Amino acid sequence: MLVSLFRLLSFLPLPVLHGIGVAIGWLVFLLSPSYRRRLTENITLAGHRASLFRAVGEAGKGMFELPFIWCASPDRVMRTARIVNWDLVQNALDAKAGIVFLTPHLGCFEVSAQSVARHASLSVLYRPPRKAALKPLIEGARARANLHLAPANLAGVRILLKALKTGQAIGLLPDQVPQNGEGVWADFFGKPAYTMTLPAKLQQMSGAPIILAYAERLSWGRGYAIRFVPFEGELGDTPEQQARAINQAMEKLIARCPAQYIWSYNRYKTPPGVTPPGTAP
Repeated sequence: MLVSLFRLLSFLPLPVLHGIGVAIGWLVFLLSPSYRRRLTENITLAGHRASLFRAVGEAGKGMFELPFIWCASPDRVMRTARIVNWDLVQNALDAKAGIVFLTPHLGCFEVSAQSVARHASLSVLYRPPRKAALKPLIEGARARANLHLAPANLAGVRILLKALKTGQAIGLLPDQVPQNGEGVWADFFGKPAYTMTLPAKLQQMSGAPIILAYAERLSWGRGYAIRFVPFEGELGDTPEQQARAINQAMEKLIARCPAQYIWSYNRYKTPPGVTPPGTAP
């Protein structure tokens, strides 16, 4: 049923889907106190309160563009995506040292992976959805030509490491809250957030460069600008230093178009089994 609905919606033009998304985004914001509170608190904490109203509409766009991104033909989707600075990526690919792409929940991160996979093999870390009904939809949409899924477990980590060591690219969402034992507490916009340590580990084990990527959503449904940014920070020696360095890089990236970050995401939650920050052991 859900797959059929998404396929039906995918025939609508992207500007129409974005227009519907803005309306639904505001409806959810006004009718859901918990959603409204989290979005407002997170964007205010980050110092981007001026982008609040735009963020409400952008969140709705992010939901209603998924049928198009996941179910429309790859050629049709790619006609809406414009890569701005591919040379940065191509130079890294030519060096055959692998690439660790880090993409936060910013803009249309789903189309970023598809865009890269049109030019090179890409393996992305994937955590199956909690709702079984979503699994065939999401897995079918993401597992496209040159785009490979690596489960969020030890087997998946091996897949990612193997890809890097053969000079291929991998992708991760570094602002996704990891499970117990897979992260450390590190500040994100001045507040401790449980942050994954895997990106830094993979970089150190492979020597692959880190490249930041995001797909900026253009106004009026005109598509997306895929942008790549070199990682210029120092990872440091400890997991805490590494996590903080990556969080700082994400903060700078988000500042480029703060209205398009998913501020409603529960970034500061404490996963089951994890000791909250500031709690004595």
